[in-house]
Amino acid sequence: MTPQKKRIWGWMFFDWAQQPYATLGLTFIFGPYFAATAAQYFVAQGADGLTAAAQAQSLWSGGQTIAGLIIALTAPFLGAWADASGRKVGWIAAFSVVYIVCFTLLWQLMPDGTGLMFTLVMFWIGFIAAESALNINNAQLPSLGTEAEIGRISGSAAAFGYWGGVVALFAMLLLFDDGNGKTLIGLQPGLGLLDPAEREGTRFVGPFIAIWFILFILPFFMWTRDTTARARSASMAEVVKQLRQTIADLFQRRSLGSFLLGSMLYRDALNAVYSFGGIYAALVLGWQTIQIGVFGIVAAIAAAILTWVGGLVDQRLGPKPVIVFSCWVLIAVSTIIVGMSRESLFGYPLPPGSLIPDIIFYVCGGLLGGAGGAVYSASRTMMVRHSHQDRPGEAFGLFALTGKATAFVAPALITVVTLMTGSNQLGFLPVIALFLIGLFLLRFVNKDGDRAEWSTRLPQSR
Repeated sequence: MTPQKKRIWGWMFFDWAQQPYATLGLTFIFGPYFAATAAQYFVAQGADGLTAAAQAQSLWSGGQTIAGLIIALTAPFLGAWADASGRKVGWIAAFSVVYIVCFTLLWQLMPDGTGLMFTLVMFWIGFIAAESALNINNAQLPSLGTEAEIGRISGSAAAFGYWGGVVALFAMLLLFDDGNGKTLIGLQPGLGLLDPAEREGTRFVGPFIAIWFILFILPFFMWTRDTTARARSASMAEVVKQLRQTIADLFQRRSLGSFLLGSMLYRDALNAVYSFGGIYAALVLGWQTIQIGVFGIVAAIAAAILTWVGGLVDQRLGPKPVIVFSCWVLIAVSTIIVGMSRESLFGYPLPPGSLIPDIIFYVCGGLLGGAGGAVYSASRTMMVRHSHQDRPGEAFGLFALTGKATAFVAPALITVVTLMTGSNQLGFLPVIALFLIGLFLLRFVNKDGDRAEWSTRLPQSR
């Protein structure tokens, strides 16, 4: 294998190593377990079932809101500083340590609600570290291939990451998770080493994510190196000056500005659907952890396959058509979420015990995973087409800023609408509006970006 191929594979292994934090942590195992535990805790405090479910969802979305704001405020500075110093890999290593510690501590959430607030804080600190490392890792994409190749590389890496999520989720469900006292194949959790009465199998998800990351991040650190000739010191004044100039230039770059604003909204909506999908299944459909895990496997397999296909389409047609089509798919999924419950489908009553909601939601999981993965991959390809060749960290810092600057909007709107209506389904209405506005703004985005034009106008890094 050539050094460049090793570097590409090392970069791809970052997605494989980190994907379980989203698949197992955010969406399918810890998120639903936290929501169910929090709801039971609020019931024990005297709340009725519907109110407790709404309070649990609001607590989770509140943590996501704060984490999103912190990421938004720090990402541009971290990206610009990583560019100026040439030390992207070092930043990723530092954030990895925080990530590992925080996810290991998720073990502390007991079934009776003990450790509820502590693990909430740990999860979202780990989330901040993971997203910050991901942002800096994305900034390495432009150096991995030509503009014609990066769409395929991005799609393949995202697909590879989703396969990592599938394998990790399978391992968790088969060997550890104990939603009904046994694993998916009827084993004692942890081969009898974990106590199902204390939900130790499910609680092991945090340490499992940390161990997985430690094992599979090794190829990244062995094969991926910073492309700058040498690292150098960078002052905060220098970083701020450079960043201010870049932000000032945004007002003259219609394509980039429209893309950042549009992606800000549709990525916010997508993250909300990812974050609350498993919680919706637990609180609205009454699914247990095992069912949610199987749903996650369906979604992750679809994501792996369709994201890879999206990468091929991206290479052939460019990222913009991939983003637009995927957003329409996500709007359809969000509409179904709003209109479906265990008892009815868009107002039509369902017979007791009907499997229609379960079947439809499994299909939605596949569509959500595939369309979401394609949007993620194609969006970072589109960002490359708008980035300065010597300052990708700064560009992806702005990409993260716009991705998180309004990251509080979708969770906050879901929180407000959920509390106002007392309905977990209607709480998803704002998500549809965010997708539609994002699509409208994409009309003003140049499908080829403006990288060629602006790379000749902007000053070179020293």
